[in-house]
Amino acid sequence: MAFQVPGLPRRTLLASSAGLLAAPAVQAQPTPIKIGLVALLTGPAAANGTHLRDGWMLGMRQLNNQLGGRPVETIVIDDELRPDVAVTKVRAAIERDKVDFVVGVVFSNVLAAIMRPVTESNTFLISTNAGPSTFAGRGCNPFFFTTSYNNDQVHSVMGQVAQDAGYRRVFVMTPNYQAGRDAVAGFKSRFQGTVVDEVYVPLTQLDFSAELARIASMRPDAIFTFMPGGLGVNLVRQYRQAGLANIPFLSTFTVDEATLPAQGEAALGFFSAASWAPNMDNPVNRRFVSEFEAAFNYVPATYAAQSYDAANLLNAAVRRVGGNLSDKNAVRAAIAAADFQSVRGPFRFGVNQYPVQDFWQLQVARRPDGKFQTETVRKVLEANVDPWAAECRMAARI
Repeated sequence: MAFQVPGLPRRTLLASSAGLLAAPAVQAQPTPIKIGLVALLTGPAAANGTHLRDGWMLGMRQLNNQLGGRPVETIVIDDELRPDVAVTKVRAAIERDKVDFVVGVVFSNVLAAIMRPVTESNTFLISTNAGPSTFAGRGCNPFFFTTSYNNDQVHSVMGQVAQDAGYRRVFVMTPNYQAGRDAVAGFKSRFQGTVVDEVYVPLTQLDFSAELARIASMRPDAIFTFMPGGLGVNLVRQYRQAGLANIPFLSTFTVDEATLPAQGEAALGFFSAASWAPNMDNPVNRRFVSEFEAAFNYVPATYAAQSYDAANLLNAAVRRVGGNLSDKNAVRAAIAAADFQSVRGPFRFGVNQYPVQDFWQLQVARRPDGKFQTETVRKVLEANVDPWAAECRMAARI
């Protein structure tokens, strides 16, 4: 029998008593943050996209599939290395799936295609690999960040390496697209010798016999090349088979952990450049490499490391805004703060929202377990600001 409080209507008392006996209400779960992860997963360069995807997924696993305490739904988008396909799929992710962030992108031509659809929808785009010069200077964008580099920077490392080695005559060969042209510009920015030939090949080329014959006839002091994915696999094998290994092989994104399993001994001793390598000795990187290999059974490349960093960058940013993504200026400021521990060590963004970071000369080595990886030889550039940053006039607020 319910106790009657004087002056309180009986039906009110009964309703209150029933409420006291009812089961506690279940708290609503926060809505998931949706990520559109753009990764090339088909074709000869699919290994690059696989690294990119797996680096992000490892980050999510370590974060319990949350960003700043909110659950995450990752929608994987295979861009197929076709800009038109990428635009169609990314538009669907924005308009139908309502993604909060677009992350990833291996190739610069794909990034160039999706830049407007993503940023004009006021969606943040975090590139974890492609970093064309077109968006680093006058084309900088408040909705665009990259955890990788400006394309020119990595290639300029090899220009400096060639200059320091005293090479006077270098043969240059890259694919015929924006990143290839950036590669040549970056190399030339620090190499003061003579480029004896400047060759651009299709992104689909797999037979380099004509170019190798030309190298053999010209006998340069070294070659510089940027040949990602399947292009790099074939070039390295054919270069070694052609007996040209006595001509120093300076490269970027040609001999790396995405291509080394297929290149094997053919790549031993060849040089590369990057802002990161698997053997970097800091606690964050040791954990990343160890857990990545345990999870996926292969050695991670920069594509994986930069995506892993992106996961931790966004985790810190979402936490900084208390999980509230509605204030775009606050989100932008939180991303720009870069309040996370990178696999590369110290990490910060420049005024154009590209990283300011160190760059290293690397060399292909065989590990005691028989696997191949790139390892640091020497630091070439320190706290390097990309050459286009001064041209960026980004508005303080969106």
